[in-house]
Amino acid sequence: MDTPASAAMASMPTPNPSRRNSVRAAVAAATGIGAVFVTATATALAAASHGEAGLASGVVNTFHEVGGSVGVAVVSTVAAAGFERGSAAGFADAFAVCAAAAAVAAVAAPGIVPPGRPQYSGGPHAH
Repeated sequence: MDTPASAAMASMPTPNPSRRNSVRAAVAAATGIGAVFVTATATALAAASHGEAGLASGVVNTFHEVGGSVGVAVVSTVAAAGFERGSAAGFADAFAVCAAAAAVAAVAAPGIVPPGRPQYSGGPHAH
């Protein structure tokens, strides 16, 4: 979902993209991100033993935050480079970087995520 959303935002005319197109692309990206977060958390917690569930949850949440921070830093840097040239074209470059990163992640995901459904160990991890 994020690859088409980022590609759509990268192809919008600058400096006045349509608000309707911007909202559509943002909704598509948000839908994809939500699905990724839930899948990552479920996969990590299903693979962890009961005693390590808190650690696994903390690691997943830490990487969500660090990944978001690094992503914002990279995209902001690419966009700012466009401002230095005196145009708003940096936004298109930034969204193109987002589309490329999402495409790479989509290609890599089948090799990273374990096959099959997560095997739950008898109920929620609660104390």
